[in-house]
Amino acid sequence: MRDHPPATPGAAPMISVGSSAPDFTLPNQRGTAVTLSQLRGNPAVLIFFPFAFSPVCTSELCYLQDHPEVFEMSNAKVLGISTDSSFTLDAFARQESYDFELLSDFWPHGDVSRRFGVLSEDGGYAKRQTFVLDSQGVIVDAFESEVTEPRQLERLEQALAQLEQH
Repeated sequence: MRDHPPATPGAAPMISVGSSAPDFTLPNQRGTAVTLSQLRGNPAVLIFFPFAFSPVCTSELCYLQDHPEVFEMSNAKVLGISTDSSFTLDAFARQESYDFELLSDFWPHGDVSRRFGVLSEDGGYAKRQTFVLDSQGVIVDAFESEVTEPRQLERLEQALAQLEQH
């Protein structure tokens, strides 16, 4: 587990804590455009994940679905982001009954993941990265897990608890 992954040649550096999250518009699993800046006023959690239907991603997102209390106190909006197509994310969300948005960074392939510095240029997928944003879109925490390892959900809970104190 690294807080700041090494830079991949040609990749953008990961966006750092204390900076404003780059704005973006991506289609959700139903094809509806979601714009990050339109969510301002409430905190947001950006959950970049490598692959829909993979065992680690499925178990992580199911945990988030099954524990809404983690987000309720801070009133944080959860956005899962992957380079899968909207069609794939729709099938994934329906199969697992996810209530939160899954955003497709499919085309231009990985553009948002690249701007956040979390695109695996060699593999073409979003790395397992979490960004916690305050209500103004400032990154208050960011952490990565290896592609084969689940993210530290305790760290996510701690970051959200800190947001409640502000």
